[in-house]
Amino acid sequence: MTTIRLTAAQAMVRYLAAQLNEDGVPFLDGIWAIFGHGNVAGLGEALYAERDSFRTYRGHNEQTMAHAAIAYAKQSGRKRAMAVTSSIGPGATNMVTAAALAHVNRLPLLLIPGDVFAGRGPDPVLQQVENFNDGTISANDCFKPVSRYFDRITRPEQLLTALPRAFRTMTDPADCGPATLAFCQDVQAEAHDWPEAFFEPRTWYIRRALPDARELAHAAELIRAAKKPVIVAGGGVHYSGACDALRVFAETHQIPVVESQAGKSALAWDHPLNLGPVGVTGAGSANEICTDADVVLGVGTRFQDFTTGSWNLFQNPARKLISLNVAAYDAMKHGAEPLCCDALIGLKQLSEALGDHCAEAPSSALKEAWFAAVDPLTAAPRDDIQSPSDQHVIGAVQRSAGPDTVVMCAAGTMPGELHKLWKAPRPGAYHMEYGYSCMGYEIAGAMGIKMAQPDREVICMIGDGSYMMANSELATAAMLGIDMTVVITDNRGYGCINRLQMGTGGAEFNNLLDHSYHVNPANIDFAAHAASMGAASVHVSSITELEDALQRSKSAKGPFVIVIDTDPYPSTPDGGFWWDVAVPEVSAREEVRAKRAEYEKQIKARALN
Repeated sequence: MTTIRLTAAQAMVRYLAAQLNEDGVPFLDGIWAIFGHGNVAGLGEALYAERDSFRTYRGHNEQTMAHAAIAYAKQSGRKRAMAVTSSIGPGATNMVTAAALAHVNRLPLLLIPGDVFAGRGPDPVLQQVENFNDGTISANDCFKPVSRYFDRITRPEQLLTALPRAFRTMTDPADCGPATLAFCQDVQAEAHDWPEAFFEPRTWYIRRALPDARELAHAAELIRAAKKPVIVAGGGVHYSGACDALRVFAETHQIPVVESQAGKSALAWDHPLNLGPVGVTGAGSANEICTDADVVLGVGTRFQDFTTGSWNLFQNPARKLISLNVAAYDAMKHGAEPLCCDALIGLKQLSEALGDHCAEAPSSALKEAWFAAVDPLTAAPRDDIQSPSDQHVIGAVQRSAGPDTVVMCAAGTMPGELHKLWKAPRPGAYHMEYGYSCMGYEIAGAMGIKMAQPDREVICMIGDGSYMMANSELATAAMLGIDMTVVITDNRGYGCINRLQMGTGGAEFNNLLDHSYHVNPANIDFAAHAASMGAASVHVSSITELEDALQRSKSAKGPFVIVIDTDPYPSTPDGGFWWDVAVPEVSAREEVRAKRAEYEKQIKARALN
């Protein structure tokens, strides 16, 4: 056996660069890095040596670097991913939130936080968290509950098994998620004689699990017997590359489709069988279909509470739930009949099992009524309106968008409004991180989307609250020359949660900036702030000015930021469904007591479903 002598860090980087996806390109498109004393000497030196074959990107915050990597993987359909490295201590724990985000959304991410000295000679080192009862614990143990695979590298040769396990996790559709390799800083610098074969290029294929014949037959039997079936399309449709298969299945069997946040854009918005978004932020057309459905076929969805109206949506007493999902964990939720398989293969084989069976096509009146209700909300208002609504802003962005535009968001008001109102013309045109709904994902995420698909226009929709929480990667986008448009809707605080507070009977408190204990009123110039980080920026005062700015952004180089003041109170009144947000059982306020009574009625209704 021929060997080569390398440090553990050098071996890791060489291995990472040699892993290919099924298209023959590197699975990892580089690594994001902020160096510190836990990774600069070992991993930093190794990355420098391989800088021409394995690119290193520098960000400004470990969490948002990881967000960029996650968005890259999501927009790539999990076919490619990125790694992120940090020092020990706060650099590492900054990434825990991002790990949770990737875990919830089933997205590949390789995290390489620096760790303490395996040899313990200089203990306790700077930034080391000491556990008084367990000498093996470090701050990186925080990653364990939010990683699909976790390992601590305390000997160089452990990489021989740890690295393949990490890649197995990231490329396994049923187990996909973040892999964390906590890399002890002294071990990074230690040398070992490595088998040269370990660094030969390896192709990782994403397997397509076939359905069990018995589960397939049972699912087909239930659908044949159904009078009002419906398909709930989830993110797994995109990850499996099954959007066209979904369309063919729906058309062949005349079954209407509704879309979760992750599934939106799986079917073009104007397809007659696309009844629209489902659930809490859903369309009236989709929710009415689901309320009456006797068979609900979930495809690649984990049936999150926003999708199911906290499990109050599917009200037909005879309702049967079928879950076509590659993960057995998701396929068995809420007593579903499992069809555990890949979405693309599963839809094709289920269609074959159904033969020429056709359900009764849904009435077009439901969809027509929905758009008749909401289209006026996105129409351009008069320019003298004091503060446009978020719906007005979405309308302006929609009119500016082309067939290759990707609109993205993560938290606040916009996810609900976009789910209801955005008309996605093709797969991948809607990128919403709503599994973890992490404030601060947006700007870094937009950057990652553009890196994954540089030929597409990327428009980031973000509120002032999320912008204030994490905006530093705007400077990174400017320095990398990444073209993207950021639309900041400034409603002076957390408008979405303020409405939820009011909707549960609460008084307006501590959400909008004007309802907090501030000595001085807020006076934040977001356009100036964005410009200070290298972005082109403009503050507009009307929807007409917004549309003009959106047109200018198409020819801009680097990030282009548009700021518009919006009204924090309006939301789309049509559609939607109940969401289980616990209302206090005891309160001195009559408004809260009234909302509690309504809440108890909904809880009782769910118990009867």
